Parts: sequence; structure tokens; C-alpha cells
Amino acid sequence: MTDDLLFDVPEPPTPVERLLALAGDVTRHNDAVHLFRPTATSGSALGVHADSAAQLAHAALTAVQAVHDQQLYASADLIDAMVRIKQVAYLSGEAARHLAEAQAAVTAAALADPELTGLPDTAAEQIQLAQELTALAPEAAVESATGIARETHRRRPSATTATDGLATAELSTLHAVARGHVVMARSQGREYVHSRDGSVRIGTLRSLESKGLIVRAPATAAPAFHGGPAQHRIRLTVRGAAAVAALLALPPAAPSSAPAPAMPAAPTTGPARSR
Repeated sequence: MTDDLLFDVPEPPTPVERLLALAGDVTRHNDAVHLFRPTATSGSALGVHADSAAQLAHAALTAVQAVHDQQLYASADLIDAMVRIKQVAYLSGEAARHLAEAQAAVTAAALADPELTGLPDTAAEQIQLAQELTALAPEAAVESATGIARETHRRRPSATTATDGLATAELSTLHAVARGHVVMARSQGREYVHSRDGSVRIGTLRSLESKGLIVRAPATAAPAFHGGPAQHRIRLTVRGAAAVAALLALPPAAPSSAPAPAMPAAPTTGPARSR
């Protein structure tokens, strides 16, 4: 072994980086399940989705252990963050169970009736439950990452330049992308951006793309309307995730110190004058 190889080992991801990656992975999983159109022959595909949910549960528990290994002070924010990660692990595990049960129902129905074309009601219910269990997991992962990033920075402050040169709109857009809130679509030759809070602009996305902070995953997100085309999911690059990690470590913005509004004048209590 040469000396060069000794220094070629990448740094392990930080807990915040793990959680941002988890948020992205859950978004991919949710998109895949939403685009999935199960039939009577979808047993093996359901097994793949069940394995995906189980991997999410494992990744969440790995993130929990990574936080423990940091030996941070157990502040209220850190404890809340750990609980949220464990909830993501539990809900992902339950989603995996429901998808596995849907797979079993589909497989059993196909064996009982080889001519069956529809999906058993029990399987459809299990798939719906699995979708609902992980629907909010990306936000929970990012919220947990926020608490951990701030606690880490408070205990071990470090100067970071990952957000330098980025406008406020770009930073807020990166944060929305991390939470799985941003998709793009094309209609009649024009591009449109859809975000949950409506604050993301197409020009901001193009700027972030040009800086290598986000990428588009074509036709991987659920349609905007029933029967419509799949949308393009916007995802963070490695550099984009680093910018979000630095952003999360910043203290929350202090409330504005605008002067209190003047009290309205007291109404006159005397008798009204007649005209």
C-alpha cells in the first residue's frame, strides 16, 4: 500500500449531511410510489418498494447513531431532533411493512385467480397507507438536521463559506428543494415551477442550476393533475447540500424591531352635539 492511498479515504458524512441525504432519498421513494401504477402482476415491484422503505428506516437509525457519536450536549432542540429522526425510522419501517403486505396480497390473489387483472382492495389500502406514512418525512429530516446543525455550530463553531455569494431567494429555494417541495413542468413550450408555498421562481432555479447547486430529475415526480405528465423533481447536488448544511447552522432570524403601532385615540365620552 502506498502513502497516497492512506490519504485517499473520504471523510464520513456528518449527521447533518446524512439527514439531508435521507430527505432526498425519502423524496425519491415517495415519488416512485406515487408514480407506481400497481396491477395484479405487480408483486415483485411492490417488493422493491418495500425494500426501499426498509432502507430508509435503516438510514434514519444510522443517522441517530451518528448523532450519538458526536457526543453533543443534550439540549432540548437536540432531543427533539433525535425524536423526529426516530419517528422517520419508525414510519418508514411501517411503510415497508404495509408494502410487503400489499405484495403478499397481490401474489396470493394472482395464484388464486391467474386471470385476475385488478388489484385486491386490501393491497390498494396498504399502498395508500404506505404513501401517507412517509409523506412528511423529508420535512422531518430537514427539521431534525436544522436542530443538529445549530447545536453543532453552537458547541463547535466554524467559519463556513458555502452560502457566500448566494442571494436570500436562492437560499430559501435550496431549503425548499431539500424538503422535497419543488418540481418543474413544461407546457406549451414554457417551463413552470411548482413549489408548496409558491415562493420559488423559475429564474432562481435557473441561477442555481448554472451554479451547479441543483439538478433536474426528468419525469420522476407525480403529475400536477390526474392523468397529466410526470413532473421534473428538483434535487440538490453535493455542493447544494453543502450550502443547505451551512444555511441550517445559522441562527434563526431575529424578529424585526419595528416600533409598536400607536394606540388609537380614546373615543369622546361627552354627549354628541346636535346640528
